[in-house]
Amino acid sequence: MNNTRLIECVPNFSEGRDMGIIRQITDEIEAVEGVRLLDVDSGRDTNRTVVTFVGEPEAVCEAAFRAVKKAGQVIDMSRHTGAHPRMGATDVCPLVPVAGITMEETVTYARALAKRIGEEISLPVFCYESAAFDEKRRNLANVRAGEYEGLKRKLEDPAWKPDFGPARFDAGAGAVIVGARDFLVAFNVNLNTTSVRRANAIAFDVRERGREKREGNPITGKVVKDADGSPVMIPGSLKAVKAIGWYIPEYGLTQLSMNLTNIGVTPVHEAFDEVCRKAEARGVRVTGSELVGLIPLKSMLEAGRYFLHKQQRSAGVSDAGLIKTAVRSMGLSELKPFNPDEKIIEYILRDSEQKKLTDKSMSSFIWETSSDSPAPGGGSVSAAMGAMGAALGVMVANLSAHKRGWDDRWEEFSAWAEKGVQIQKRLLELVDEDTNAYNAILTAFEMPKGTEEEKAARAAAVEEATKHASLVPLKVMQEASLSFELLAEMKKTGNPNSVTDALVGVLATRACIRGAFLNVLINVKGLKDSDFADSLLTQGKELEANAAEMEEELIKML
Repeated sequence: MNNTRLIECVPNFSEGRDMGIIRQITDEIEAVEGVRLLDVDSGRDTNRTVVTFVGEPEAVCEAAFRAVKKAGQVIDMSRHTGAHPRMGATDVCPLVPVAGITMEETVTYARALAKRIGEEISLPVFCYESAAFDEKRRNLANVRAGEYEGLKRKLEDPAWKPDFGPARFDAGAGAVIVGARDFLVAFNVNLNTTSVRRANAIAFDVRERGREKREGNPITGKVVKDADGSPVMIPGSLKAVKAIGWYIPEYGLTQLSMNLTNIGVTPVHEAFDEVCRKAEARGVRVTGSELVGLIPLKSMLEAGRYFLHKQQRSAGVSDAGLIKTAVRSMGLSELKPFNPDEKIIEYILRDSEQKKLTDKSMSSFIWETSSDSPAPGGGSVSAAMGAMGAALGVMVANLSAHKRGWDDRWEEFSAWAEKGVQIQKRLLELVDEDTNAYNAILTAFEMPKGTEEEKAARAAAVEEATKHASLVPLKVMQEASLSFELLAEMKKTGNPNSVTDALVGVLATRACIRGAFLNVLINVKGLKDSDFADSLLTQGKELEANAAEMEEELIKML
């Protein structure tokens, strides 16, 4: 999806057993144009389904409204039972800013959605998190206290007058909690016990709110209260984490169910390891974990690096390798297989129709290059050679990091490998960017030129496209030149058995830079902006000269 303004909606519906009911709700969501359904995650024992969809704000709010309305019609809360706290057929309906939109704007959309639900469906609606009107209602646990069973009495309390809709108990649909929040990761850790009490003890150990302070016996002692009569709390060890323990008969184990409300403060891998430590202290073992809903790619990559570093292994590997390490280290496939294409938000949002050259096999890329199509051409091939040069430097760094007898140097070489991987990634992106830039020039030349206005617009588009097509190979040169530092270091201090691999990387990098410069030279000839063209040529000549010098110096070292 190429929308510049994207929000995500993650409604939680109080039904996890009858998929026919859930399908009726998701059909309403998918019927709205501009919305993409990303994930439907149901739990039988929690009797709850977490749905995730994304799109433009107006479309997402329309889909959310229809889903809430349908849920109120097909879910009967008077018959609902489940392990998860809940207040209504649509328990919570948060909006999350994804791209091109601020939290303040998201709050405006959330409150407008809440107002519409209250007025048109006549359900009591409470606003929470950033959309809350009252500080007391920011915390979801406060709003949901008493749950569905205590809702009728809650609505009779003037202090809990709904933000929108009637203060009237609807036995079938309950109430709706609408909010705006940052990206939240719902993460459950599996324990080798059936004791909910022990699971809750671990939850109190780690969650930010902690546990109530008691006099004498920490379990049965009298709760200590402050001057206002509120319980004094002993904070847990993890910031921005909410947690509770529950038993899942379907799996025959208890889970520590966590909401990580700010993964910048407490990332998934740190939460997992801390639960492992606290569980072990209580004689309980962690056997694996479960991700409910979706997770950002960055979180999985950080987790992979974290666990590789714990093993004193180089983290200079592919994204797929980092993800595999994270999945195995946290046991994310213990209960059901973890499929990155279905659980990582960036992977789901990828346009499946957009074919990338870098997704092709090596042979198909080469055969496509040799076809009668002008793209991919020398620019894309130059970038590919640069990526191969960087890859050889990364290979030597990884071999050095894992070399027997060099254990005290693994961190040094891992840092080089990780740096090289970033160069490699950017050059791979430029493989496609070069071809896309060439295609943009062709598109500009195809613009109409029947009138003077059309001719002027066409000429401006051709000039702009040619500028971009000239900048891309210069970027290739700049990026590839960064590989020389890595390759020189690997030639100097890396595994001596791989010295020629590093030097082949030097040759590939030099070829990349020379090839890319040829593309700069040919492209700037078509520019009318001579100052812009001269600037690119000056930069290109300097990069090409430096590359020739580096090649000669490093090859001589052999």
